[in-house]
Amino acid sequence: MYRIPLLFAVISIALYASFGYDLNRSDFAKLLPLYGALFFLAYKLIQITKGNFWVLFGFGIAFRLVFLVAIPNLSQDFYRFIWDGRLLLQGENPYLFTPEQYVNKTSEILNSLRWLSGAEATKLINGMGALNASHYSNYPPINQLFFAIAALFAKNSILGSVVVLRLIMILADVGAFYFGRKLLKNLNLNPHTIFWYFLNPFIIIELTGNLHFEGVMLFFLVWALYLLQKRKWVWAAILIGVSVSVKLLPLLFLPLFFNYFLKNKKSEKNSSLEFTSFGIKKLIMFYSVCLLTAVVTFLPFFSSEFLQNFTTTIGLWFQNFEFNASVYYIIRWIGFQTVGWNIIATVGKILPLIVIAFILILTFFRRNETLPKLITAMLFGVSFYFLLSTTVHPWYVATPLLLCLFTRYRFPIVWSAVVILSYSAYGADGFNENLWLVATEYVVVIGYAVWEIFFRRKFGSAIT
Repeated sequence: MYRIPLLFAVISIALYASFGYDLNRSDFAKLLPLYGALFFLAYKLIQITKGNFWVLFGFGIAFRLVFLVAIPNLSQDFYRFIWDGRLLLQGENPYLFTPEQYVNKTSEILNSLRWLSGAEATKLINGMGALNASHYSNYPPINQLFFAIAALFAKNSILGSVVVLRLIMILADVGAFYFGRKLLKNLNLNPHTIFWYFLNPFIIIELTGNLHFEGVMLFFLVWALYLLQKRKWVWAAILIGVSVSVKLLPLLFLPLFFNYFLKNKKSEKNSSLEFTSFGIKKLIMFYSVCLLTAVVTFLPFFSSEFLQNFTTTIGLWFQNFEFNASVYYIIRWIGFQTVGWNIIATVGKILPLIVIAFILILTFFRRNETLPKLITAMLFGVSFYFLLSTTVHPWYVATPLLLCLFTRYRFPIVWSAVVILSYSAYGADGFNENLWLVATEYVVVIGYAVWEIFFRRKFGSAIT
């Protein structure tokens, strides 16, 4: 009965091992078929092992444990995580100096750090790269707390810190799986759908393998949504505030709760799912608790210097950095044709305003009175935000991927399959984006999304 799934799982483990221990980011010719094979095997496992919860769950854990002692090979960010964590453990504020400033201008401070020697600092800075080392930290406080935990348990070992961070990622994925499955059941949706998150090679590679904290943020967010569905809005608000302090992205969702609190009504399918509205007082309290929770986590670091450094670094993502963008690249091309130079500094200020306008339209002109409709609005909002962003790293797709499982849309699953094309930018000769592959990625994703929105009910879908 389990021979074929077990065979697929063993092959997947071998491929994950090759991905984690025998792959260079610049070797796109190897990376692409490896990922494609893993995605196909995950699809088949989900398809043919329906109803066997513990089997699939065990496969998901096993695939993640393959990476346990692997140094991330598709991202350098973890070096900065370790740097920030060791500074914090020593009582230093990681937001006040860039790594370069620590080395070049404050050697007396660096010399006093027991767990960040000159040799170790050099290794971490070389690992994170000059671009990262020259900027202030933009990782919120709860994120920093996890960095410090890694430093606490592995004070003198980069690999040890990686293992601790990886265990945190695995626990977060298990938590997202647990509450996601319960929420699917409570919404009368197929709980098996959660395996499109838990067994997805994109999630396993980008979050467990490359140590991106989207998984931790999503754990707190899906837990909050589950509690909101259970009418425990205070705890839901606290968890959303915590998720904001892991990654700032959930701030984008806050306006969308407006109609859910004011017009929340019984579901047509099951009257036990939704209830009468919370009311304006609880809405105000919900927002207050969310924001207060997030603000409290920032207080230990707060100063005018912190505020300037943190906001300046966040602004760079909109006005300086470019990677795997879609609509922005079209606008950039138009700018070159009309004015003759890159207009990112101007466009980077305008695009966020358009995103805010779109979120407000979803807030006030869309009926988000049930939780599935609210999550659908969140999915549309974050997807629109990424489509207009100047920088879309692959791991960003984790958020729309998890959200889509509670809706009737599946285009983020397709996105998680084709976003791997963005890694073609990292070649043996350095960074150079292949805009044809970027275009292919977004034509496929946008095309599938349009098909789902306008034609899916007529033709059905292969992804359930």
